[in-house]
Amino acid sequence: MTAERSGAARSGATSELVSERGADGSPRDESRDLIRVYLQPGQLYAAGQPSAVTTVLGSCVAICLWDDAVSIGGMNHYLLPFFAGAGKGSPRFGNVAVAQLVERLIALGAARSRLQAKVFGGACVLEAFQARQGHLGEKNAGVAFKLLEELGIPVVSRDVGGRSGRKLIFHTDLGNAWVAKL
Repeated sequence: MTAERSGAARSGATSELVSERGADGSPRDESRDLIRVYLQPGQLYAAGQPSAVTTVLGSCVAICLWDDAVSIGGMNHYLLPFFAGAGKGSPRFGNVAVAQLVERLIALGAARSRLQAKVFGGACVLEAFQARQGHLGEKNAGVAFKLLEELGIPVVSRDVGGRSGRKLIFHTDLGNAWVAKL
């Protein structure tokens, strides 16, 4: 089963269907199959099927959105705050990535009024810029909070800023997120 056939919409992400396993490799829940997706910078993923989306963040930001009532969720991973050029733009930019993710979730059956958000990333991983205010990671995180506020989507969890990258795993159906500092 591919992500597309299972009710998922993706933008360049790679995926595979696997059973979720415990730390010892034994099945955690035989009835719970997950689509596992690795999200590259500039990509987004939305699914109506249980999916575990993984990405690695530095100054980039990932916004995880989900509608708990219908178990639909997704994540974006953007590199720059704003696309201000002519044309459609790409999800490499925060303003485009947020709008496209919300559109895809609604198309899958989520309601914007029920969406919740978790925001991750926005670190300043380059030592030369760590003493400065307004570094790229800070701008990326600021855009996330501004856009979500404008859309009326509450941020229920966040792990942003700092000097370390992060590995993030997000379960689209449950809204669970695991973060490890790198």
